This record gives sequence, C-alpha cells and structure tokens, in this order.
Amino acid sequence: MIAATRFQNTENSKTRSAAFAVWIFVATLASAILVAVFAAPLIKAQGHTAFGAAIYKAFSYLCHQIPERSFHLAGHPFAVCSRCTGLYAGFAFATLALPLLRSLKRTDTPHVIWLLLSGVPLAIDFGLTYFGVWENNHFTRVTTGALFGAVAAIYVVPGLIELSASAQRWLSQNHLR
Repeated sequence: MIAATRFQNTENSKTRSAAFAVWIFVATLASAILVAVFAAPLIKAQGHTAFGAAIYKAFSYLCHQIPERSFHLAGHPFAVCSRCTGLYAGFAFATLALPLLRSLKRTDTPHVIWLLLSGVPLAIDFGLTYFGVWENNHFTRVTTGALFGAVAAIYVVPGLIELSASAQRWLSQNHLR
C-alpha cells in the first residue's frame, strides 16, 4: 500500500513536471513572438535594418503587414497588423495566465463550440469590411484578434500537455524496457 502510494506520488510529480515544462515552453515561445512584434519597429528605428528586415520577413509569411492596418512604434509599423497583434497578445497573455486559472495537469478543454464562437466577432469584423458595409479599425481588429487568440490558448496548451504525456507514456512502454 505504501509502495503504491509512493509510486502514485512519483507519477503525479512527473506529470506535474512535464506539464509545467510544456507550459514554460509555450509561454516562452508565445512571449518571444510577441516581443518580436514590438521589437521589429524599434530595431529598425535604431538603424539595425538587416536585423529588423529579417523579423519583418519572418512575419511576412503569416501576415499581410499592410502599414495602414498596423500599429506603429518609433515611426515604423509593427511586424504584423493590428489583428495579428491581438492574436499573438491574446494567446501569450492567456497562456501566461492559464496556471492561475486551472491546474496544468488538467488536459480537458471546453466544448469546441466556444472556440468557434470566439471566432465569430473576428469573422464579422472581417466580413463587414470585406463586403463594404463598414470600415473596421485598429480597436476592432485588435480586440477580436485578442479574443480568438486567448480562447485558442485554452485549447492549444492543454492539447500540447496531453500530447507530451502521451509521447512519454509511449516511450516508457516501448523503449525503456
């Protein structure tokens, strides 16, 4: 009985450590991406054009980078548009806050309808502008992006933690015998 309890405590500790490691990785990556979005215009303004251009180029595969649809800092546009800034910021802040809201060991997620519903304001904002009904602005773009990014984190982080746990179980069952 005592040995079983010790084993269970060891397993819980391993699960907690692995979940924490995944969370740290995702939080660090999300924060680094967000920092790069803000750093690109500052780097460019400081005259480090090659380094700044490399950041802009990396984000160009993910965002249209239209200057009129981007926030500006130090006279230069962010590395992404205001909607993508909201997406990255929402994802980063929700990822950082996740352990304050629930245990990282929990890998269950809300019903997928909540993720879909969080995309509705974004789709409406985009659609109304696309069809000429109204012209959206930085505020609507960044807030709808942040909402979707934050909700996405609630699905992505637990999913990655579960994927990591599954990989660890598979490795321990098939390769550590």
